[in-house]
Amino acid sequence: MKILISGAGVAGLACARELGVRGHDVTLVEQAPGLRLTGTPIDIRGAAIEAVAAMGLLPEIRRRRVRMSERTWFVDSAGEPVARMPMAAVSDSADDIELLREDLIRILADALPAATAPATPPATAPATAPATAPTIRFGDAIVAISEEPDGVDIRFVSGLAGRYDLVLGADGQHSAVRRLVFGPDGDHLRHLGVYFALADHPAEADSEGPNSLYNVPRRMAGLFRYGGRAVAVFQFRSERLDFDHRDLDAQKRILADAFAGFRSWRIPELLDAARADPAFYLTAASQVHLPAWHRGRVALVGDAGYCPAFLSGRGTSLALLGARFLAEELDRRGPGPDPAPGHSEAFARYEARLRPHVTRAQDRVHGGRDRMLPESWGDIAARNKALRALDTPDRL
Repeated sequence: MKILISGAGVAGLACARELGVRGHDVTLVEQAPGLRLTGTPIDIRGAAIEAVAAMGLLPEIRRRRVRMSERTWFVDSAGEPVARMPMAAVSDSADDIELLREDLIRILADALPAATAPATPPATAPATAPATAPTIRFGDAIVAISEEPDGVDIRFVSGLAGRYDLVLGADGQHSAVRRLVFGPDGDHLRHLGVYFALADHPAEADSEGPNSLYNVPRRMAGLFRYGGRAVAVFQFRSERLDFDHRDLDAQKRILADAFAGFRSWRIPELLDAARADPAFYLTAASQVHLPAWHRGRVALVGDAGYCPAFLSGRGTSLALLGARFLAEELDRRGPGPDPAPGHSEAFARYEARLRPHVTRAQDRVHGGRDRMLPESWGDIAARNKALRALDTPDRL
């Protein structure tokens, strides 16, 4: 089938890999000028570990494993450790894998089948389907989607147009595909009352020590070190804020206002790092809830369809698992003259398999929010006391 994928993040690359090795003609379009390699470390958990093992990627993923969260402490105003990150509470099992987002993106990109060296199709793929190298087009995006009886007509920002058998929206929490096919963001995004910010802190890049998180009521500031860099991280509780996502100065003011009046620990220093970072990043913790992740010949994968929010720690796992399930179900489609017969049934089976994993991930965010952002000084002290009681000396 001729399949268009919007978005070259984890979900999009995983879909391109899984569909390409099964012989589909895949085009991957990405609005950014290249792969986005920045971001804090991510986790692969539960059934997603089995999915990447089936893709043949698990050995390289394990080789790139980091232990950032295991080296993370909650600290007091003097910077003294008071409690460790409760790994048993945030993980699914001891088999969970944490790695740099950059490393996972590179692993997935390197695993895309190449025209000169086709990947071996998985055992579940039809024996007659040779691997096909996806076409990747950066700096372009979908602006119009029109479904016809025999395909989907697409217009792009670049002025190009094309017809595809299927279209997959893997373009993140603010998916353009979802807006065009399923309606505006406001119909599907649920704000969880938390914002997250990230900024490079180059002055700390060569320093050593544990990763630190410091709380004041309803707010958290921290310093993480990984991959030869250091980043200032922030979370704060807030009702939904209206701001222009392209206005970096406005976003920095929002962060500064959220922490105004707090000067304990290293908060002023970390805010200075945020003000100085031209790549400063601010986002809301929001979930995407849809009654169905497919409509006609269009389906959603990853955060575009079922974002669980960063508070769950399971967005990457759902993206990988969703890509695997979707490719498997499309392989089971029935015969017929249409190159995409049975796609509706395949999409429905994909959703039925994945929905329980999504529900579980989305239901876990509230515990994470209360752990990371206690409401009061008393709640912070109680959280620390509870974590110390759970801690074991030999855990790290």
